[in-house]
Amino acid sequence: MKKLSEAAISHKLETLEKWRIKEEKWIERRYRFKDYLEGIRFVNKLAEAAEERNHHPFITIQYKLVIVELTSWSENGLTDLDFEMANQYEKLYKEMV
Repeated sequence: MKKLSEAAISHKLETLEKWRIKEEKWIERRYRFKDYLEGIRFVNKLAEAAEERNHHPFITIQYKLVIVELTSWSENGLTDLDFEMANQYEKLYKEMV
């Protein structure tokens, strides 16, 4: 995968509600849940999806808040794969809430 241009990143972010650019090479989203275990179930679903694609996010769990960060280390920035994974995470989240 090739690193995306700033224009391509901006365009892709328009289709991802609540995701934001972070430090020019990450995208980040914060997910809130009713309780701790619901967030943990979501993290387990993310982990399974990440393993299938061999593209692993940084995940931070803060009680009922799950923070997900994506980047492509091999390209030192964002690629199409990061946005594909973000879209997949959005679908998993919508299935849960």
